[in-house]
Amino acid sequence: MSVELVWALITGAALFGVGIYGALSQTNLVMIMMGVELILAGALINLVAFWRYLHPDAMSGQMFVLIVMTVMALEMAVGFGVAIARFRSKGSVEMEEAAELKE
Repeated sequence: MSVELVWALITGAALFGVGIYGALSQTNLVMIMMGVELILAGALINLVAFWRYLHPDAMSGQMFVLIVMTVMALEMAVGFGVAIARFRSKGSVEMEEAAELKE
């Protein structure tokens, strides 16, 4: 295993770990979404690292990453739309105050 692959996997694991901590420890909807984005970024870094290590000449991995990044951007746009609508109607984006969303 090459040194570059190890460093990429360490970076991806660190981003994934920070994202898990951020998503599970926060109560603010925006901070939870940022944690989810870090989780996805860490997973993408690991995906790219393994793809480059196993299939260095294949371009299909790059296209897959671009598609996943587009989905990440759409997820953030929808999440921020929900957060803005929640803030305008209730004045807060704290998830502890969002019990009425369960119904």
